[in-house]
Amino acid sequence: MTTPISGDGLAWLFDSRGFHSATWDGGQTFLDAALGYRSDWGQAVVLLDVRMAPLSGLVTLSGPRWHVPGRCFFDRQRRCRHGGGGGQEWCLDFLEKPFHDNELVDRVQLALAAATAAIDDDLEARRLRLALASLSPREHEVLDELVRGHYNKNIADHLGITPRTVEFHRANIFEKMGVSSAIELAHKLGRLQPMG
Repeated sequence: MTTPISGDGLAWLFDSRGFHSATWDGGQTFLDAALGYRSDWGQAVVLLDVRMAPLSGLVTLSGPRWHVPGRCFFDRQRRCRHGGGGGQEWCLDFLEKPFHDNELVDRVQLALAAATAAIDDDLEARRLRLALASLSPREHEVLDELVRGHYNKNIADHLGITPRTVEFHRANIFEKMGVSSAIELAHKLGRLQPMG
């Protein structure tokens, strides 16, 4: 199906595919409702028409003042330019009318999957930061040596402790950080962005 579809038609389309949907009659009514959802917005995909009146889709998008990690705008060549900030970014997709219903639903599902992955990554980053904060000063020293690829004997020599003590600290670090190897530890720490 490639015929133009109204807001009510979109709601029916998504409801029929198992999504929970809501419609608003314009950008301002959406913004008013969205501001009421500040604390319990959850994961959502917002579909906006670029040519809405009196507020266009892009004006509506730039209007909210709730916390978002970043914003994305499209230029005339439909390239995405990121703005905002905060570490993560979310990006909009762009569909030209008329569009296929299945394509629209597929893109919404992809957007929700990307949002879930971003939230999971954020939760893991928080967990890792808490784990790092729980390490003792000596465990931090051993951790620094481990991520440089040093072996237990070298770490022991460098820190002036026994290899057995290094093994003890290493086991504690792995348990607290939720890893099973120094390679996994280095990989997770490499993906962890500095706290801002």
